[in-house]
Amino acid sequence: KTPLTSISGFAEIMKNGMVPPADMGKFAEKIYNEAQRLIALVQDIIKLSKLDEKDTSLCEEEVQLDALVQEACERLQPAAERKRIALSTETEPILFRGVKQVLSEMIYNLCDNAIRYNKEGGGVVFAPLKRRADRISLTVRDTGIGIAKEEQGRIFERFYRVDASRFAENGGTGLGLSIVKHGAALHNGKIFIESEIGNGTSIEISLPYSIN
Repeated sequence: KTPLTSISGFAEIMKNGMVPPADMGKFAEKIYNEAQRLIALVQDIIKLSKLDEKDTSLCEEEVQLDALVQEACERLQPAAERKRIALSTETEPILFRGVKQVLSEMIYNLCDNAIRYNKEGGGVVFAPLKRRADRISLTVRDTGIGIAKEEQGRIFERFYRVDASRFAENGGTGLGLSIVKHGAALHNGKIFIESEIGNGTSIEISLPYSIN
């Protein structure tokens, strides 16, 4: 069900007086949570629209990539702790010329996805930010459910979910990896994925290096 459908359904039940007073708080919380999902969905659609249209407001600047990795980990630490997932980073200071807002979203979404589709007590590692000749690579590895070979080419499609029925409760908009794909394209980057069912996933973003 879409968030809007859920909100409408809960509100209708409340309007018709079918909710006991003691349960009103629970229903209000459900409506609030679905509203937050809807807001997140709209925000992600707007982000993708800007990337599709190569919005001129997306200006390039010098960005400290390792700082963006640390920021993403700090923001997602509470989500990781709820699933007892260990977050670790192995970065070095690297300056890169790109669109900071988009790079931040890419890194955040990679980590967020690695947490959502992980196992209780698992781990997520930001492998070393490597500078090799004229490219930079950023790799996120997880110990999650893994992705079947036939699905690996589809995970960057909009709204596509691996094992959607099993992980529907994990939330998310289904647009995170699509934002990663479009963000990489904006920076003339490439994406590489290695995964095996039950043995986790590794996603590498390779970006052209343009700062001496």
